[in-house]
Amino acid sequence: MLFEPFQLKNIKLKNRTVLPPMCMYSSDAHGFVHDFHVIHYATRAIGGVGLIIQEATAVDPDGRITTNDLGIWSDEHIEGLKDIVDTVHQYGVPIGIQINHAGRKAKIDNPIGPSAIAFGDYKVPLEMDADMIHQVVYQFREAARRANAAGYDLLEIHAAHGYLLFEFLSPLSNKRSDVYKNGVLLLKKVITAINEVWPKEKVLAIRVSAFEFIEGGVTPQMISDVINEIKDLGIDLVDVSTGGNILTKYEVFPGYQLKYADFVKKHTGLPVIGGGMIEDLAFADQAIIKNQCDLVYLGRLLLREPYHVINHAKDLEADIEYPIQYIRAKK
Repeated sequence: MLFEPFQLKNIKLKNRTVLPPMCMYSSDAHGFVHDFHVIHYATRAIGGVGLIIQEATAVDPDGRITTNDLGIWSDEHIEGLKDIVDTVHQYGVPIGIQINHAGRKAKIDNPIGPSAIAFGDYKVPLEMDADMIHQVVYQFREAARRANAAGYDLLEIHAAHGYLLFEFLSPLSNKRSDVYKNGVLLLKKVITAINEVWPKEKVLAIRVSAFEFIEGGVTPQMISDVINEIKDLGIDLVDVSTGGNILTKYEVFPGYQLKYADFVKKHTGLPVIGGGMIEDLAFADQAIIKNQCDLVYLGRLLLREPYHVINHAKDLEADIEYPIQYIRAKK
């Protein structure tokens, strides 16, 4: 199953493995692409992964997770981002980009958020007014326009891990009394704005934290209800993760997030990406066979072993194309 193709709108994945978005902290103060980014993503493409989703890329310079994150807040970023896309495409792999605003988790002097509630020992954010919210919606729209201009096959909205869009969704970080007390409203406006510029034939995905591991926080049922409320706006795929909004401890183990992906898949009817500390392809294959998810992300594994997919496909008796340049080393 893991090595069966999968169709997502206009893109066909050659297998079900995914390099998920993981920050590389390797840009500069201006958010530009460096050689490392091109090499990093191209290497995983050569390594046989089915889909690549680029790291969180900031829609606002003040919305970066760190000052070394990639940016997509300016048309000047398009050229460098296109270099990543074009290089990955040379090796036959579709690539998406995750667009994000870090909200109260941005490490700047004056962060913003739905309410004046700090994340841990971060600075207390400024509660956003209507004009600030309107600006953020516009920034997501423009980021989507630039992503399309750069040639990405998939766009992923980051509404997970305690960043701005998730901050509005969680009752633990959103204590507003106006219409945005309903955090789904901002998400709807962002998706609607993105749809003005993102082609309908291309995949629109969303990453969510399905559980906050703390009383009063987001639960799998809550996040499924959110997805059911927005899916008719054009959401094609859900990338299911957990946590990140509140400092709390929880147990991690191979596949620890799969049950949340399974819940979201069954309660929304949408295809999902699931995973969490998965260390081998046989485990990932079983997740697909059990119908817990449609695609499996392999994060840390692919950081350590960028060629893991092509080198271990044989473990599942899959005969996939091996890079001709390396064929002499194939076992």
